[in-house]
Amino acid sequence: MPVPRKIIIDTDPGQDDAAAIMLAFGSPEEIDLLGITAVAGNVPLALTARNARILCELCDRPKVRVFSGADKPIARPLVTAEHVHGKTGLDGPELAEPTMKLEEQHAVDFIVETLRKEPEGTVTLCTLGPLTNIALALQKAPDIAQRVKELVMMGGGFFEGGNITPAAEFNVYVDPEAADIVFRSGVPIVMMPLDVTHRVLTHKARVQKIRDIGSRPAIAMAEMLEFFERFDIEKYGTDGGPLHDPTVIAYLLRPELFTGRDCNVEIETKSELTAGMTVVDWWQVTGRPHNAKVMRFVDDQGFFDLLTERLARI
Repeated sequence: MPVPRKIIIDTDPGQDDAAAIMLAFGSPEEIDLLGITAVAGNVPLALTARNARILCELCDRPKVRVFSGADKPIARPLVTAEHVHGKTGLDGPELAEPTMKLEEQHAVDFIVETLRKEPEGTVTLCTLGPLTNIALALQKAPDIAQRVKELVMMGGGFFEGGNITPAAEFNVYVDPEAADIVFRSGVPIVMMPLDVTHRVLTHKARVQKIRDIGSRPAIAMAEMLEFFERFDIEKYGTDGGPLHDPTVIAYLLRPELFTGRDCNVEIETKSELTAGMTVVDWWQVTGRPHNAKVMRFVDDQGFFDLLTERLARI
């Protein structure tokens, strides 16, 4: 039987972050969750750290360690997304305040310590928000770059453009300097851009299947998705909205659901017009070395079948 994959989830919950975290919780045979690190993004840090603990308790995982990290980007004011996620970040269901405590250690120190402690090449970083915590860890301890098995991230876009500006996807836009540090670090990167996540839409029938599981976590997730999707339904005119962050965990569980190619990706940090743009050399025209595997296509029904099955295990 394969050994579960050791991961750290770095996150700014967010309803779609919640779906990713729940997908990991429902997959203990494949995933060994070493800890959850919170970062400011969709909502400020106090709320993302709170939301991570709420999800642990909702899913009866009170022993998962949650660490609070960076409260602002490396070089810019914080931009948040309450207009999408609501004032708490997890608007939709009624959720109790968490009783479990945050770990005292800072998230950046936990990331550094864990990568140095675990055998080299055994820990995967799963990033669902801005890359601030990871960039700060790499700045503090450059030696950890060679110890990371893989960094699987939700962020960026190419053919789909952006979702917070015409050019930039939200996670990268919030802290492009951090993304630039990560993409230049030599860490093996798998990128789940909007080109993939805009193919996994929360159609009403799919959300109803999740609700029909009948458990408290599943009903809460259905209520989160119904709140979360309203913004994108209005924006894109689709049946349901993109479910971005669970693609990261789904890739660990079922990589065959996704197709893409190795590319060079550069992060725009200078231009006001295109700040946070992920410049993906999809057609290999620059000659720059590859630094990321960029996904473009996904089996969307296979993705939702997996998500629904794993939510039913919680």
